[in-house]
Amino acid sequence: MTLLALAVSGLGAVDPDQPVLHADDLALLRGQAAFETLRVYAGKPFQWKAHLARLASSAERIGLPELDGDAFHSLAREALAAAGSADCVLRLYWTGGRESTGRPTGLVLVSAIPDDLEERRQRGIRLISLQLALDSRQRAASPWLLAGVKSTSYAVNMAAESEARRRGADDAVFLSTEGLVLEGPVTNVWWRKGSTLFTPSLDLGILAGVTRSEVLRLAREAGYAVEEGRYPIDAMRGAEETFTSSSVREIMPVVALDGHPVGDGTPGQAAATVQQALRHAASESG
Repeated sequence: MTLLALAVSGLGAVDPDQPVLHADDLALLRGQAAFETLRVYAGKPFQWKAHLARLASSAERIGLPELDGDAFHSLAREALAAAGSADCVLRLYWTGGRESTGRPTGLVLVSAIPDDLEERRQRGIRLISLQLALDSRQRAASPWLLAGVKSTSYAVNMAAESEARRRGADDAVFLSTEGLVLEGPVTNVWWRKGSTLFTPSLDLGILAGVTRSEVLRLAREAGYAVEEGRYPIDAMRGAEETFTSSSVREIMPVVALDGHPVGDGTPGQAAATVQQALRHAASESG
Protein backbone atom coordinates (compact mmCIF):
# COMPACT_ATOMS: atom_id res chain seq x y z
CA MET A 1 0.00 0.00 0.00
CA THR A 2 1.23 3.49 -0.86
CA LEU A 3 2.10 5.47 2.27
CA LEU A 4 0.36 8.87 2.30
CA ALA A 5 1.12 10.20 5.79
CA LEU A 6 2.82 9.29 9.05
CA ALA A 7 2.46 10.47 12.65
CA VAL A 8 4.74 9.41 15.52
CA SER A 9 4.38 9.71 19.28
CA GLY A 10 6.33 12.71 20.55
CA LEU A 11 6.72 14.12 17.05
CA GLY A 12 3.26 14.34 15.52
CA ALA A 13 2.90 14.30 11.73
CA VAL A 14 6.23 13.91 9.95
CA ASP A 15 7.45 13.46 6.39
CA PRO A 16 6.60 9.84 5.44
CA ASP A 17 10.18 9.48 4.16
CA GLN A 18 11.68 10.53 7.50
CA PRO A 19 13.30 7.69 9.52
CA VAL A 20 11.49 7.38 12.85
CA LEU A 21 12.58 4.05 14.40
CA HIS A 22 15.99 3.16 15.82
CA ALA A 23 17.80 0.04 14.66
CA ASP A 24 17.46 -1.47 18.15
CA ASP A 25 13.68 -1.01 18.40
CA LEU A 26 12.19 -4.23 19.75
CA ALA A 27 9.69 -4.28 16.88
CA LEU A 28 12.64 -4.82 14.52
CA LEU A 29 14.84 -6.97 16.75
CA ARG A 30 12.17 -9.35 18.05
CA GLY A 31 8.87 -8.52 16.39
CA GLN A 32 7.66 -7.14 19.72
CA ALA A 33 4.93 -4.78 18.59
CA ALA A 34 1.16 -4.78 18.24
CA PHE A 35 -0.77 -3.33 15.32
CA GLU A 36 -4.24 -2.68 13.94
CA THR A 37 -5.49 -1.93 10.45
CA LEU A 38 -8.80 -0.27 9.66
CA ARG A 39 -10.62 1.45 6.82
CA VAL A 40 -11.44 5.14 6.74
CA TYR A 41 -14.66 6.06 4.93
CA ALA A 42 -15.40 9.72 4.11
CA GLY A 43 -12.78 10.77 6.64
CA LYS A 44 -14.20 8.61 9.46
CA PRO A 45 -12.24 5.62 10.83
CA PHE A 46 -14.70 2.72 10.94
CA GLN A 47 -15.01 0.90 14.29
CA TRP A 48 -12.21 3.00 15.81
CA LYS A 49 -13.02 2.10 19.43
CA ALA A 50 -13.10 -1.64 18.71
CA HIS A 51 -9.76 -1.54 16.90
CA LEU A 52 -8.13 0.56 19.60
CA ALA A 53 -9.40 -1.81 22.30
CA ARG A 54 -7.97 -4.79 20.43
CA LEU A 55 -4.65 -2.97 20.01
CA ALA A 56 -4.53 -2.44 23.78
CA SER A 57 -5.38 -6.11 24.39
CA SER A 58 -2.69 -7.31 21.98
CA ALA A 59 -0.13 -4.99 23.58
CA GLU A 60 -0.96 -6.34 27.03
CA ARG A 61 -0.59 -9.97 25.94
CA ILE A 62 2.71 -9.25 24.21
CA GLY A 63 3.97 -7.58 27.39
CA LEU A 64 4.17 -4.02 26.09
CA PRO A 65 3.54 -0.97 28.29
CA GLU A 66 -0.04 0.27 28.43
CA LEU A 67 -0.90 2.45 25.46
CA ASP A 68 -2.52 5.87 25.64
CA GLY A 69 -5.77 5.78 23.65
CA ASP A 70 -6.22 9.56 23.63
CA ALA A 71 -2.69 10.03 22.30
CA PHE A 72 -3.37 7.55 19.50
CA HIS A 73 -6.58 9.38 18.65
CA SER A 74 -4.64 12.65 18.34
CA LEU A 75 -1.98 11.00 16.19
CA ALA A 76 -4.65 9.55 13.91
CA ARG A 77 -6.26 12.98 13.46
CA GLU A 78 -2.88 14.53 12.59
CA ALA A 79 -2.01 11.76 10.15
CA LEU A 80 -5.38 11.90 8.39
CA ALA A 81 -5.18 15.68 8.11
CA ALA A 82 -1.70 15.40 6.60
CA ALA A 83 -2.87 12.73 4.13
CA GLY A 84 -5.83 14.76 2.91
CA SER A 85 -7.61 11.59 1.76
CA ALA A 86 -11.22 10.86 2.75
CA ASP A 87 -11.08 7.15 1.88
CA CYS A 88 -7.92 5.36 2.96
CA VAL A 89 -6.34 2.78 5.26
CA LEU A 90 -5.24 3.58 8.81
CA ARG A 91 -2.55 1.45 10.47
CA LEU A 92 -1.71 1.77 14.17
CA TYR A 93 1.52 0.40 15.69
CA TRP A 94 2.67 0.21 19.31
CA THR A 95 6.27 -0.99 19.49
CA GLY A 96 8.44 -2.07 22.41
CA GLY A 97 10.77 0.86 21.79
CA ARG A 98 14.54 0.83 21.97
CA GLU A 99 16.15 -2.16 23.65
CA SER A 100 18.24 0.20 25.78
CA THR A 101 15.34 2.30 27.10
CA GLY A 102 12.16 0.22 26.87
CA ARG A 103 10.12 3.32 26.07
CA PRO A 104 7.42 2.36 23.56
CA THR A 105 6.76 4.13 20.28
CA GLY A 106 3.35 4.80 18.73
CA LEU A 107 3.01 5.08 14.96
CA VAL A 108 0.01 5.93 12.80
CA LEU A 109 0.31 5.32 9.06
CA VAL A 110 -2.18 6.44 6.44
CA SER A 111 -2.05 4.48 3.19
CA ALA A 112 -3.98 4.41 -0.06
CA ILE A 113 -6.57 1.66 -0.52
CA PRO A 114 -5.12 -1.05 -2.80
CA ASP A 115 -6.35 -0.27 -6.29
CA ASP A 116 -7.14 -3.88 -7.24
CA LEU A 117 -9.69 -4.66 -4.51
CA GLU A 118 -12.84 -3.93 -6.51
CA GLU A 119 -11.59 -5.92 -9.51
CA ARG A 120 -10.85 -8.88 -7.23
CA ARG A 121 -14.26 -8.57 -5.59
CA GLN A 122 -15.98 -8.67 -8.98
CA ARG A 123 -14.18 -11.80 -10.19
CA GLY A 124 -13.81 -13.53 -6.82
CA ILE A 125 -10.62 -14.99 -5.36
CA ARG A 126 -9.07 -18.46 -5.21
CA LEU A 127 -7.97 -20.02 -1.93
CA ILE A 128 -5.69 -22.88 -0.99
CA SER A 129 -5.75 -24.66 2.38
CA LEU A 130 -2.55 -24.85 4.43
CA GLN A 131 -2.17 -26.99 7.52
CA LEU A 132 -0.53 -25.63 10.65
CA ALA A 133 1.62 -27.83 12.90
CA LEU A 134 -0.62 -27.64 15.99
CA ASP A 135 -4.03 -29.06 16.73
CA SER A 136 -6.77 -26.60 17.62
CA ARG A 137 -6.86 -27.38 21.35
CA GLN A 138 -3.10 -26.96 21.76
CA ARG A 139 -3.22 -23.66 19.90
CA ALA A 140 -6.09 -22.24 21.94
CA ALA A 141 -4.72 -23.50 25.28
CA SER A 142 -1.16 -22.16 24.83
CA PRO A 143 -1.18 -18.43 25.65
CA TRP A 144 2.51 -18.05 24.75
CA LEU A 145 1.58 -18.79 21.12
CA LEU A 146 -0.40 -15.52 21.14
CA ALA A 147 -3.36 -16.96 19.26
CA GLY A 148 -5.78 -14.18 18.36
CA VAL A 149 -3.15 -11.45 18.90
CA LYS A 150 -2.22 -8.99 16.15
CA SER A 151 1.54 -8.69 16.48
CA THR A 152 4.16 -7.72 13.92
CA SER A 153 5.58 -11.27 14.09
CA TYR A 154 3.80 -11.82 10.80
CA ALA A 155 6.30 -13.84 8.79
CA VAL A 156 4.19 -17.03 8.75
CA ASN A 157 1.14 -15.13 7.53
CA MET A 158 3.08 -13.49 4.72
CA ALA A 159 4.72 -16.81 3.80
CA ALA A 160 1.24 -18.32 3.49
CA GLU A 161 0.14 -15.59 1.10
CA SER A 162 3.31 -16.11 -0.94
CA GLU A 163 2.64 -19.86 -1.08
CA ALA A 164 -0.88 -19.20 -2.31
CA ARG A 165 0.44 -17.04 -5.13
CA ARG A 166 3.10 -19.65 -5.95
CA ARG A 167 0.31 -22.18 -6.45
CA GLY A 168 -1.69 -19.82 -8.67
CA ALA A 169 -4.19 -18.76 -5.98
CA ASP A 170 -4.91 -15.41 -4.33
CA ASP A 171 -5.00 -16.28 -0.64
CA ALA A 172 -4.95 -19.12 1.88
CA VAL A 173 -6.97 -20.59 4.72
CA PHE A 174 -5.23 -22.23 7.68
CA LEU A 175 -6.22 -25.66 9.00
CA SER A 176 -5.40 -27.33 12.31
CA THR A 177 -3.72 -30.75 12.32
CA GLU A 178 -7.20 -32.28 12.67
CA GLY A 179 -8.20 -30.57 9.42
CA LEU A 180 -10.42 -27.99 11.10
CA VAL A 181 -10.90 -24.65 9.34
CA LEU A 182 -9.28 -21.77 11.26
CA GLU A 183 -8.76 -18.44 9.45
CA GLY A 184 -6.87 -16.79 6.62
CA PRO A 185 -3.49 -15.07 7.02
CA VAL A 186 -5.27 -11.70 7.38
CA THR A 187 -8.95 -12.66 7.17
CA ASN A 188 -11.80 -14.56 8.76
CA VAL A 189 -13.58 -17.13 6.58
CA TRP A 190 -17.28 -17.86 5.97
CA TRP A 191 -19.34 -20.24 3.86
CA ARG A 192 -23.01 -20.70 3.09
CA LYS A 193 -25.30 -23.70 2.78
CA GLY A 194 -28.88 -22.74 2.05
CA SER A 195 -29.74 -19.73 4.19
CA THR A 196 -27.14 -20.49 6.89
CA LEU A 197 -23.67 -18.97 7.15
CA PHE A 198 -20.93 -20.89 8.95
CA THR A 199 -17.70 -19.52 10.43
CA PRO A 200 -15.04 -20.96 12.78
CA SER A 201 -15.59 -20.17 16.45
CA LEU A 202 -13.22 -18.03 18.51
CA ASP A 203 -12.43 -20.92 20.88
CA LEU A 204 -10.20 -22.28 18.11
CA GLY A 205 -7.73 -19.49 18.93
CA ILE A 206 -8.49 -17.46 15.81
CA LEU A 207 -8.49 -13.67 15.63
CA ALA A 208 -11.66 -11.97 16.86
CA GLY A 209 -11.93 -9.85 13.74
CA VAL A 210 -13.68 -6.50 14.13
CA THR A 211 -15.21 -6.96 10.68
CA ARG A 212 -16.12 -10.52 11.69
CA SER A 213 -18.26 -9.09 14.50
CA GLU A 214 -19.94 -6.74 12.03
CA VAL A 215 -20.66 -9.61 9.63
CA LEU A 216 -22.27 -11.65 12.42
CA ARG A 217 -24.68 -8.79 13.06
CA LEU A 218 -25.27 -7.71 9.48
CA ALA A 219 -25.83 -11.24 8.15
CA ARG A 220 -28.50 -11.92 10.77
CA GLU A 221 -30.17 -8.60 10.00
CA ALA A 222 -30.21 -9.63 6.32
CA GLY A 223 -32.09 -12.83 7.19
CA TYR A 224 -29.29 -15.39 7.32
CA ALA A 225 -28.86 -17.81 10.18
CA VAL A 226 -25.26 -17.82 11.45
CA GLU A 227 -23.48 -20.72 13.16
CA GLU A 228 -20.05 -20.59 14.80
CA GLY A 229 -18.29 -23.89 15.44
CA ARG A 230 -15.53 -26.39 14.73
CA TYR A 231 -15.76 -27.47 11.11
CA PRO A 232 -13.61 -29.77 8.95
CA ILE A 233 -12.36 -28.49 5.63
CA ASP A 234 -14.81 -30.80 3.84
CA ALA A 235 -17.66 -28.69 5.20
CA MET A 236 -16.17 -25.64 3.54
CA ARG A 237 -15.48 -27.59 0.35
CA GLY A 238 -19.12 -28.57 0.12
CA ALA A 239 -20.43 -25.02 0.49
CA GLU A 240 -22.67 -23.29 -2.00
CA GLU A 241 -20.76 -20.07 -1.43
CA THR A 242 -17.64 -18.91 0.44
CA PHE A 243 -16.19 -15.51 1.30
CA THR A 244 -13.60 -13.87 3.53
CA SER A 245 -13.86 -10.77 5.70
CA SER A 246 -11.30 -8.20 6.82
CA SER A 247 -11.17 -4.48 7.54
CA VAL A 248 -9.31 -3.42 4.39
CA ARG A 249 -10.57 -5.99 1.89
CA GLU A 250 -14.10 -5.98 3.40
CA ILE A 251 -16.09 -8.92 1.98
CA MET A 252 -14.22 -10.88 -0.66
CA PRO A 253 -16.08 -13.70 -2.46
CA VAL A 254 -14.23 -16.98 -3.01
CA VAL A 255 -14.77 -18.82 -6.30
CA ALA A 256 -12.30 -21.70 -5.90
CA LEU A 257 -10.78 -23.73 -3.05
CA ASP A 258 -7.76 -26.00 -3.62
CA GLY A 259 -8.31 -25.85 -7.36
CA HIS A 260 -12.00 -26.79 -7.25
CA PRO A 261 -14.87 -24.36 -7.89
CA VAL A 262 -16.97 -23.18 -4.96
CA GLY A 263 -20.65 -23.51 -5.84
CA ASP A 264 -21.05 -22.52 -9.47
CA GLY A 265 -17.63 -20.85 -9.50
CA THR A 266 -18.94 -17.28 -9.40
CA PRO A 267 -19.28 -14.73 -6.57
CA GLY A 268 -22.35 -15.48 -4.44
CA GLN A 269 -25.32 -13.44 -3.32
CA ALA A 270 -24.62 -13.59 0.42
CA ALA A 271 -21.21 -11.99 -0.11
CA ALA A 272 -22.79 -9.21 -2.19
CA THR A 273 -25.55 -8.66 0.39
CA VAL A 274 -23.16 -8.48 3.35
CA GLN A 275 -20.73 -6.25 1.42
CA GLN A 276 -23.51 -3.79 0.66
CA ALA A 277 -24.66 -3.85 4.30
CA LEU A 278 -21.09 -3.30 5.51
CA ARG A 279 -20.63 -0.26 3.28
CA HIS A 280 -23.97 1.10 4.51
CA ALA A 281 -22.94 0.59 8.15
CA ALA A 282 -19.67 2.40 7.48
CA SER A 283 -21.46 5.34 5.87
CA GLU A 284 -23.81 5.61 8.85
CA SER A 285 -21.09 5.42 11.51
CA GLY A 286 -20.15 8.52 13.46
